[in-house]
Amino acid sequence: MDQKIEVKVVNVANSQEQASAFAMVLQEVKGKRQMPVIIGSAEAQSIVLSLKGIQPPRPLTHDLFVTCMASFSISAEEVLIYKAKEGVFYSYVTFRKDDTRTRIDARTSDAIGIAIRSGCPIYVYESILEKEQLLIEDISDNFYTEESTNESTISLQGKSLTALKKELEKAISEENYELASLLRDEISRRK
Repeated sequence: MDQKIEVKVVNVANSQEQASAFAMVLQEVKGKRQMPVIIGSAEAQSIVLSLKGIQPPRPLTHDLFVTCMASFSISAEEVLIYKAKEGVFYSYVTFRKDDTRTRIDARTSDAIGIAIRSGCPIYVYESILEKEQLLIEDISDNFYTEESTNESTISLQGKSLTALKKELEKAISEENYELASLLRDEISRRK
């Protein structure tokens, strides 16, 4: 049987292959292989917010789902990417309530959005990771990472902490979460 490899989200970038789509990059926890998964903009935004620790003013779909799970004493045990076909990834989320485990089919972006918020591990079969892995030169410079604050951070450096906090509130209320994450990072850096 195919071995399960634990992965984590390391980057989310604009997709160069599909307009208005994003590439979520998964990397094996105990290795360097990476694998892109194409996801929609709403899911990308939700995942980036969670990774950056930004709380939107109203709960997003993944937040709502995880809150419902907690209300009904359901936990997410794991996410498994079990199939890849023509660029589409298929995933299961395994849930537990008391002694009952239930495996439910889910879009990979939704499964990972739930995993990030609930803290459950994400796995992919070895054969899929091997087949779908990125070569290092395939990786885009457009990633939403802690390191990608270059030009935006420079323009933020001349602003006061109070001004940055006001701009953060405005960015969140306007649902401009990319800017909000940059502002939050600059505020944290100054504290």
